[in-house]
Amino acid sequence: MTTRRTLDQSSKLKSVLYEIRGKALVEAVRLEADGHRILKLNTGNPAIFDFEAPHQIVRDMIAALPHSHGYSDSRGILSARQAVSYRYEEMEGFPRVDPEWVFLGNGVSELITMTMQALLDDGDEVLIPAPDYPLWTAMTSLAGGTPVHYRCDEEADWAPDIEDIRSKITPNTKAIVIINPNNPTGAVYSREVLEQIAGVAREHGLLLLADEIYDRILYDDAVHIPMATVAPDLLCLTFNGLSKTYRVAGYRSGWLVITGPRDHARGFLEGINLLASTRLCPNVPAQHAVQAALSGVQSIDALIAPSGRLLEQRDATWAGLNSIPGVSCTKPMGALYAFPRLDPEVHEIHDDELLVHDLLVAEHILLVQGTGFNWPDPDHLRVVTLPEERVLTDAIERLGNFLSSYKQ
Repeated sequence: MTTRRTLDQSSKLKSVLYEIRGKALVEAVRLEADGHRILKLNTGNPAIFDFEAPHQIVRDMIAALPHSHGYSDSRGILSARQAVSYRYEEMEGFPRVDPEWVFLGNGVSELITMTMQALLDDGDEVLIPAPDYPLWTAMTSLAGGTPVHYRCDEEADWAPDIEDIRSKITPNTKAIVIINPNNPTGAVYSREVLEQIAGVAREHGLLLLADEIYDRILYDDAVHIPMATVAPDLLCLTFNGLSKTYRVAGYRSGWLVITGPRDHARGFLEGINLLASTRLCPNVPAQHAVQAALSGVQSIDALIAPSGRLLEQRDATWAGLNSIPGVSCTKPMGALYAFPRLDPEVHEIHDDELLVHDLLVAEHILLVQGTGFNWPDPDHLRVVTLPEERVLTDAIERLGNFLSSYKQ
């Protein structure tokens, strides 16, 4: 007789959510299987919207393939780590980056996971923005920590509320996450805001975790200021990679740069080294993309310039959303998203997950609800701005028509 023991998911996963690829995506896949065409505005995946990888990156990867079948250094190949180091040397005020303290990863997601596992004991707290990129919250929980969300202020162009940050610090707080440019809001933080966050970190001895994956996707006159430049005296971990700027999300090629004093964090940094070793190494072919990307023509510049595709799509999204009665959207100054608000006096939404589901079924447009980004109220949506302008304009018009008669 065969015994079958019930296998539930680990209790560690009970509080882990990732709604960007959640229940609505499952329904979208079912609809596609039934023959429907779904406009997927849920993930920032440039490839599905006809963005091609820069040819020099593809060429170098192909040339390196015959020599990429073995393990590399657990931190990544030296030439790629040096290229990352040189990238930051060119930034005014950025602390010196030794290639020894550059770690390559299978995307930034893996590096976030490693960092949280190396840092957190059960009950340790991490300050994370609301709204957030939900992987930060998920990996904090999975590592045994407690995510504590500080509010970003929509009326202040989604800048972090410094007093709210201060009010949520406890003896258990270990780190603060800064997502700049921000996903999902598109906010780009001022030097004043970053200096205030650095001041709070100095006062309370907090580790700085700077997610800057969109640092070169900027619009109009926006300027990105790396967190490490305003806090050279603090331990700062900067996360970045090729996925968005170079439109190669599937290559899973990210990096982590560690700057600032390290003597007080030897155990933590040894933990990162240990975890880098246990995964053996990052994907080797994708590592060969790094040097080609960082030293070649920066094709992103044309996409964000006047008449550039990404800028025009941002403009069309922002204008279209603000034209819908009862919908307002702060202008995104960076990244690939808009985060519009649905006025509760006009659109009485009690369950934004249901709203996303009903929109998908009715219009075959897949968005992500604001609560999926740990925003506390069911009054926001995230829209990806990657499709062509005409596609976005049509989708937003259909969203407006849907909302005009939608009731819960």
